[in-house]
Amino acid sequence: MENRQPSGFPIKTRFTETEPKREGIMAQGHKSTTTRRNQIMDAARKLIMRSGSEHVTIRNMAKEVGISEAAIYRHFKSKTEILAFLADNVADGLLNDIEIARSAGFESTNIIDEILRTHLSKIKQKRGIAFLVLAEIISFGDKSLNKKVSNIIRIYVDRLRLVLSDGVRAEIFKPDVDLDAAALLLFGMIQGLVNIWALSGYKFDLVKRHSDLWRVCKRSLIY
Repeated sequence: MENRQPSGFPIKTRFTETEPKREGIMAQGHKSTTTRRNQIMDAARKLIMRSGSEHVTIRNMAKEVGISEAAIYRHFKSKTEILAFLADNVADGLLNDIEIARSAGFESTNIIDEILRTHLSKIKQKRGIAFLVLAEIISFGDKSLNKKVSNIIRIYVDRLRLVLSDGVRAEIFKPDVDLDAAALLLFGMIQGLVNIWALSGYKFDLVKRHSDLWRVCKRSLIY
């Protein structure tokens, strides 16, 4: 039986239901395949951030990597599968940051601030790569991709809820905090902030603006 966290989600955070089996592949071949797949996903990521979702095509990805279109199809069945793996990759990074913070223990309200700052700092360095990539993937209008991104967001919000719950148990946050609403508010804050930042042409300091918003949110959580 699969081990689960209190949230009811599997401990494993990787969303790899589309990943093909690799039994029988030699170690060197596996490494080469993994490297190439990562290059293709990175090409899709760069195209999304540089030119928008409408420019994410097999031809453009092949050109970005410097390989043929046929080589793309040797590693992925379709553009949809590439984007699904890209969404998985983005989710892994976001959820891993939360798990690292939770494993350190809950000693103050700073843990949530640190999680959000970590995400925003990485986003700032790579121009909104996490949340904007997910938003662009939704814009493709593919039902399977939308379902995947919806699931990623649901789990991300649930993990924020767990952090808030840790704070309540540690008697740092108010016992009557609506955990579901608070977690959704934090997600909406970071997603909205990143969207406004991108639309402004990345003109303001993302992390500094977060500090202003976090001070407002924190007042509703602490005694």
